[in-house]
Amino acid sequence: MIQFQHALNNLLPTKLTTLLSDMGFTTFTPIQEQSLPPMIDGKDILAQAQTGSGKTIAFAIGLLLKINPRFFGVQALVMCPTRELADQVSKEIRKMARFQDNIKVLSLCGGMPFGPQIGSLEHGAHIVVGTPGRLMEHLRKGSLKLNALNTLVLDEADRMLDMGFIDSIREVVELTPSNRQTLLFSATYGDGIEAISAEFQNNPISIKVEAQEDLKPNIEQFFVRSENKDKCETLLATLQHFEPRQAIVFCNTKAESQVVADWLAEHKVAAQAIHGDLEQRQRDQVLVRFSNQSSCVLVATDVAARGIDVKEIDLVVNYDTTRDTDVHTHRIGRTGRAGAAGIAVNLVTSKDDYKVRDIETRFNTTANFIELDGIDPHYRLIPQKTTISFDAGRKNKLRPGDILGALTAGLGLDKSQVGKIDIFDFHAYVSVDNEVAKTVVKEFENKKIKGKNIRARILR
Repeated sequence: MIQFQHALNNLLPTKLTTLLSDMGFTTFTPIQEQSLPPMIDGKDILAQAQTGSGKTIAFAIGLLLKINPRFFGVQALVMCPTRELADQVSKEIRKMARFQDNIKVLSLCGGMPFGPQIGSLEHGAHIVVGTPGRLMEHLRKGSLKLNALNTLVLDEADRMLDMGFIDSIREVVELTPSNRQTLLFSATYGDGIEAISAEFQNNPISIKVEAQEDLKPNIEQFFVRSENKDKCETLLATLQHFEPRQAIVFCNTKAESQVVADWLAEHKVAAQAIHGDLEQRQRDQVLVRFSNQSSCVLVATDVAARGIDVKEIDLVVNYDTTRDTDVHTHRIGRTGRAGAAGIAVNLVTSKDDYKVRDIETRFNTTANFIELDGIDPHYRLIPQKTTISFDAGRKNKLRPGDILGALTAGLGLDKSQVGKIDIFDFHAYVSVDNEVAKTVVKEFENKKIKGKNIRARILR
């Protein structure tokens, strides 16, 4: 049974503590222990906590405890800087909401059709998670009403400020009740964060959680000299040298991230790009394939990488170094998580020396420059899994257990041959071992799931 602080044990309903235990929780993290009591008491919270600290679970519990399931109006709103983070937060809240019946969580993000979102709002939602731009669209059209809101969460507020969302945030907040509870979570405490806290919050409780020793990144950094014209070859040589199973490559622009991913794919590396120019379904599929290990390299911009929650990243490569050491710290923190060892490699041009000095100062270290071998023409980086896509999803009442049962009991696959299962509104994805992927698709031409013919295909 999960061991809570005595104070928290008295505050949480038994059904919730049972759910947490069933989910594998054994204790609360520091941010959860410190923020939940004042949050449940109705206080505003200004919290600084790093990615992976458990803040989403904290505010999910806080807002869920105030939801009236019988009233189908928006009672909680979570604002996120990116679609990926909003989707991740929505999934976490849905998991936590299982201790109550009939809690509806709705994601409102750009890049998705507007009409179905209006229809979902007309049917009622208890909790809305969204990005500032799309939330403002719904508010202006009158499809989203916040007059019954009791909890507002600003998640990754520092990133929302960096992305220029302050005016949209201000417009949204002006349309919420003045007696709402406002929870502000940020990875950093800058002047901008203090200013919006003073503007939007009422005597907030300030909480700052340092990284836990057992969760601090264990990252070894290397630096490699390369001029711009040679960077793709240097990147490939880096992958060959360190032989990661999964890696994230950071570029500074959307266009460059796509060019780099395409170049790697041409050189037999299973790479995909994620950036703001992709449609939402494309972004979903890229993240699904990377998170379920059927893609090896994700080439990303900083904005698109927010919300990526993949823990087993062997290598981070800064294809373009950044002049912002905070951004650099967030980038390399994608590897070496939860005490695991990780590697970060920085490709450095002749114009980047001042950035290297800033990194040395931040980490109190001396840059370790290394030489790489030449490119092996026979090198391949191929995943062990393949993603199968199904043309049905949550709205079709399709559940992960249905897919797992169809593959194991129905097709005779061993559970070890089936990987991660992701369910979206109208599509579902499952990773399977490469050698059985074609057989699975072929078999589903004549087999049904829950009595329905559902088209299956390999996602490429």
